[in-house]
Amino acid sequence: MPRASSSLPLVRVSLKGAKSLRRGHPWVYRTELLELPDTQERGAVVSVVDPQGNPVGQAFYAQHSPLALRLLTRKGPAEEKVDEAFLRQRLEASLARRSFLRQRDGLRLVHGEADLLPGLFVDRYGAGLSVQTLSEGMDARKEWVARTLASLTGATHVVCRDDASGRDFEGLPREVRLLHGEGDARFGYHEGENLFEVNLLGDMKTGAFLDQVDNHLRAGELARGAALDLFSYHGGFALALSRSCDSVVAVEQDATAAARARENAARNGRSNVTVENANAFDVLRRYSESSQRFDTVVVDPPGLAKRREGLATALRAYHELNLRAIKCLRPEGLLVTCSCSGKLGREEFEEMVLSAAADAKRPVQILERRGAGLDHPVLGGLPETEYLKAFFVRVL
Repeated sequence: MPRASSSLPLVRVSLKGAKSLRRGHPWVYRTELLELPDTQERGAVVSVVDPQGNPVGQAFYAQHSPLALRLLTRKGPAEEKVDEAFLRQRLEASLARRSFLRQRDGLRLVHGEADLLPGLFVDRYGAGLSVQTLSEGMDARKEWVARTLASLTGATHVVCRDDASGRDFEGLPREVRLLHGEGDARFGYHEGENLFEVNLLGDMKTGAFLDQVDNHLRAGELARGAALDLFSYHGGFALALSRSCDSVVAVEQDATAAARARENAARNGRSNVTVENANAFDVLRRYSESSQRFDTVVVDPPGLAKRREGLATALRAYHELNLRAIKCLRPEGLLVTCSCSGKLGREEFEEMVLSAAADAKRPVQILERRGAGLDHPVLGGLPETEYLKAFFVRVL
């Protein structure tokens, strides 16, 4: 792990950059740097000052990323030392914030900037931890992070899931490997009473989509009748719906994920769940053009807008999905529609849903506007941490 120094490299930021940091936004892009730090150390901790030399705080510095600085503390090196003890204390605080969720064996333990650990994301699945480092500062320290997390949590395995596209933006290589533990990395975890299995070395994201767990459970409370779950992955929504619905058709295009959804349904005795390995757009088009109708439809696609310039295309795709989903619903039916595209704002998403309803000539009631669960907090001043939208809509 890189060592903190009593005499840190200095980086001078523009007045705009300094104001942004002081107002709570923890990032500074390279275009706002007036003077580069004198260091070649990967993920170095640097002292940040404004154009006049007034201290702003300490940050991780990235050698290659367009996002050059990620703030760690507003205190200067003389007031607070950023070292292993500092980071361990931040990890302990992040775990403590989730103590009220101690009954869960599947949850996010560290949520990056929102937990004041920039670029570090940690998910727990039973005795296994899945770690993502999306900043150079955390990437340089992930071996130490893994050892520390294993010590703090008692986890038998810590898996590095640094294969996300965000690492390309940071100029970091992609990799998947064990950081702690040996052998297989398959673990079970629960969503409510349903038991799921994940392969932390092979499944998507960090293993599952823990940000949706509370929405899965809420959908299970409100759903009824015949249900259609699109983009089902391992069946999180489908199994939750199966408790209150007569039948559930779960659609998943990835063959491996579809097979795991079938296994999860069988493992939990959900004989009313049928998993179809197919393209959700094609299935939804088929149902919307037929006479078959549902009482509950879930639309939970992967992120369709990775960049702002692709937003118009993504909105058209979201519109088509929601238009056809609404057409598939019986009167008084429930639509659960989601977007994990951070570039798509909540207001834009709601406008799209209402436009789809208008085109379908169906009035709707918005029952709930939801986001990620309490283990995925939003950092005030950093809207990028509020990426997930989940709207529960009654179609009249």
